[in-house]
Amino acid sequence: MAGNSDPLTPRAKLAVTAGKAVAAASRAAGRGSGSVIGGRVALKLDPDLLGKLAQNLDCVLVSATNGKTTTTRLIAEALRAAGPVVSNALGANMPAGITSALAGGSDARYGVIEVDEKYLAGVARDTEPKCIALLNLSRDQLDRAAETRMLAENWREGLAGSKAVIVANCDDPLVVWAASSSPNVIWVAAGQMWKDDAWSCPSCGGVMQRPGDDWFCGECGFRRPTPTWALSGDHVLDPHGSAWPIHLQLPGRANKANAATSAAVAAVFGVPPQVALERMYQVQAVAGRYDVVQFQGRDLRLLLAKNPAGWLETFSLIDPPPAPVILSVNARSADGTDTSWLWDVDYTRLTGHPICVIGDRKLDLAVRLEVADQQFQVCENLDQAVQLCPPGRIEVIANYTAFQDLRRRVGN
Repeated sequence: MAGNSDPLTPRAKLAVTAGKAVAAASRAAGRGSGSVIGGRVALKLDPDLLGKLAQNLDCVLVSATNGKTTTTRLIAEALRAAGPVVSNALGANMPAGITSALAGGSDARYGVIEVDEKYLAGVARDTEPKCIALLNLSRDQLDRAAETRMLAENWREGLAGSKAVIVANCDDPLVVWAASSSPNVIWVAAGQMWKDDAWSCPSCGGVMQRPGDDWFCGECGFRRPTPTWALSGDHVLDPHGSAWPIHLQLPGRANKANAATSAAVAAVFGVPPQVALERMYQVQAVAGRYDVVQFQGRDLRLLLAKNPAGWLETFSLIDPPPAPVILSVNARSADGTDTSWLWDVDYTRLTGHPICVIGDRKLDLAVRLEVADQQFQVCENLDQAVQLCPPGRIEVIANYTAFQDLRRRVGN
């Protein structure tokens, strides 16, 4: 809908109007942003609406197990250097939420769209994106998400005929296998801290060899492709060998990797790395993640970690011991109700930190910490946990719905 060369049909306009009205009513009733219910109503009235809204946008889709909300935000900031952007910046990443977001961007030139891994192939078909960024694949929501190799296969089949430029992490074998079916791939060396979902070859099932930062299958020859972009310390290396400094307000190695991928995506749209990376500095927090808030006279830093790979990255950026840590885990439908993933997380990395445990599944987490020989206290709620924490900034790590509960409690 950038410009009016192809105005929406009357049916599509009606669908957009109805969706916005339902969303507004939902907000007025205090039921959240209303974007998902509004999008559902709009798609019921016009099932082809997502494609129609995207037809005059240059779109980029972002999908991954971890980091997609942050990367979507970084790319959106970078592309604003070239024109107006519409984005589902708050993470409503299934077709209804995406439709709702695009319906609000009538003057936009670019669409920067976070997409849930399971919906990527369908959204790519509907929106005909110019670019697709693939960051990583790891286990998540074990009771309802497909096994990781099945997700990779779904991507591989769904993207096989795509005209999009695929910007993909060459350090994740599952991502490489998924992207390799596409004719136009830009490989980024973004790194991979969590390797436990890629020990067997996705192509043939053989054992993956991992010398240093390299990887290859000793049986079928499937191997790490040569990157043209790379994260190197605090710099992004571009295809010409130039090193561009990364200055972010977001913490940790994972966000530098997100910035490297975002710079490669921005270049596809003609935004130079220097401009893209400078604009990314604007991003301070993403939907509350990394925010430092005052609560009961204490500084709390809010960190989201939804699965083993995410917890591993998060442990790497918390303040050193004896900084107090509060851990909160729920297992509601949005989190996945299976908490067996807690056993895949290496909690010995928290040794030396005073730990308080809260959340619906605090006892599941307590058993896991007991086995990991950690010192911890089980608390009824955030208020009690904060009172029990010794001095210092408190690192609060929570999974998805637990994180939303925390934000509501601290008024963030």
